[in-house]
Amino acid sequence: MSYYFTGVKYINIAGINTGIMAKEIKFAVSGVGNCCSSLIQGLFYYKNAESGDIPGLMHVSFGGYMIKHLRPVAAFDIDARKVGKDLSEAIFAKPNCTQVFQKDVPKFGVEVRKGPVLDGVAPHMYDHPEDRTFVLSDEKPVNVAKVLEDSGAEILVNYMPVGSEEAARFYAQAALDAGCAFINCMPVFIASTPQWVDKFQKKKLPMIGDDVKSQVGATIVHRTLARLFEERGVKIVSSYQLNVGGNTDFMNMLARDRLKSKKISKTQSVQSNLPIPIDPYNLHISPSDYVPWLKDKKLCFLRIEGKKFGDVPINIEVRLEVEDSPNSAGVVIDAIRAAKMGLDREIGGPLVSISAYTMKSPPEQYPDPVAREMVEQFIRGERER
Repeated sequence: MSYYFTGVKYINIAGINTGIMAKEIKFAVSGVGNCCSSLIQGLFYYKNAESGDIPGLMHVSFGGYMIKHLRPVAAFDIDARKVGKDLSEAIFAKPNCTQVFQKDVPKFGVEVRKGPVLDGVAPHMYDHPEDRTFVLSDEKPVNVAKVLEDSGAEILVNYMPVGSEEAARFYAQAALDAGCAFINCMPVFIASTPQWVDKFQKKKLPMIGDDVKSQVGATIVHRTLARLFEERGVKIVSSYQLNVGGNTDFMNMLARDRLKSKKISKTQSVQSNLPIPIDPYNLHISPSDYVPWLKDKKLCFLRIEGKKFGDVPINIEVRLEVEDSPNSAGVVIDAIRAAKMGLDREIGGPLVSISAYTMKSPPEQYPDPVAREMVEQFIRGERER
């Protein structure tokens, strides 16, 4: 069955099966956490969308692809409460704690398979209550590349936890081996690393990354305000961005040694948007603490200090509160559709435009309005990447 994704598996005219395949984007996910939950819920929440505006999406129709065309065909996780379950059930299993905005998610017939643990679980997470942390499945890990190939997956979306450098690279290689495009939502530098770029180019497989930039999150707000200061002639003297939350991502980041790439990614996303970078000593951007009762709510405390005319001080403080995981779901849906367009056009390597618009650490940084226009040009076929 193809469920709602295409209505039927083949296009029918006057009740006659034409044998022409309906549009479909087959994708897989590695990591069935809160972000995956919001993504899958969103597919059904907007399943009938044909026109108009949808919050968080660039377009209802992205290069001719609608939300209803997205079809998950494989999923991987390491938690005992998710492995072996249908994806429609696993997205609501503990320790997931994001807001449920679409309860009615019918079965996909997609079993969550056990992936390798590698460095995906920080040791300190075993010290927390089971309903808030990971519980390792005792199942044997599957051959991920084979499962991807057998499922017919065209695109793999990577949702590994922050600091899972080895695991992220493992899934990137599995995507290559299975002939899948790769979307790296995590701060492990793959789409911006020449060795990986070369591998995906040779196989004519698109890649989008690295580290997803939410719809309206701490990074985009910080980038925008810092850019505003610069454009209005204010010299930025110092700034900080502190973030707290209560999901497993923030619990995971209590291990400071797992934060290196995250700090680099968030910091360079802000710095790259400025003509004159802020003195690194005077810019601090980092997850700050884990507050369990916040669950998937994320709080950002942002401050920028500057000097205006006459060296007179000007300071701004912002408190941003968001439900973390739905904040990136629409962005990833756009990335999936862009990756499919890349496959259709046989483009290998990074899709520069959509990476610059949807990711914190793309291969090439551009101001957000410029990046958006680049994506529009990509959709219209006016630029290759």
